[in-house]
Amino acid sequence: MLTFPVLTDDVVPVRGPRQGEWTQADWETLPHDDGNRYEIIEGVLYVSKSPSSFHQWVIVALVEHLGIPAKHAGLAYTFVAPIGVFMPGSDPVQPDFVVVRSERQSIIRDRRIFGVPDLIVEVLSPGNADYDEDVKLTAYATAGVEEYALVDLAARVLRVYRLREPGSYDPLHTYGAEESVSFACLPSISFRLGDLFDGAPDTTL
Repeated sequence: MLTFPVLTDDVVPVRGPRQGEWTQADWETLPHDDGNRYEIIEGVLYVSKSPSSFHQWVIVALVEHLGIPAKHAGLAYTFVAPIGVFMPGSDPVQPDFVVVRSERQSIIRDRRIFGVPDLIVEVLSPGNADYDEDVKLTAYATAGVEEYALVDLAARVLRVYRLREPGSYDPLHTYGAEESVSFACLPSISFRLGDLFDGAPDTTL
């Protein structure tokens, strides 16, 4: 059967079950070296294209300003897309940036993450903003992700959601480019938000 996935700019069908019936086993059969990102939320297949160089620049900056300091301090493990993250209702998603605190490293196994990370960061792309701000926001809250952050490249801001209870986030907090950012899961590490954007050779979205 051919499925028409969500998010693709050009409608290219994928062979597999009907939308709403996709599983981890189906995901394993998909190509993972074709430049696309495949994610399943509540049985629905979403496919997104390769991001811009500015998008990737910001992810590398997150590794530099958050991931490497966390590693050197022995506080956490960090990963970037593509990596499969399997959580209740999301099997899998492939977030842009993932943090798992060191004491929870047991959820990292068999090449993937099987459990709920402590922090997920998504970098908004023009074609995927609604997906990250709506579908994924709801999915991550339902799964119990303690902190979910969105980097808005156009506005040069960071929006952070912190879990109030499973299924619900507190009102978001927005950081501007000149503000210092830290996350609840890594309170000893902070950085100026603008450091994620500064120096990028191409800021085309």
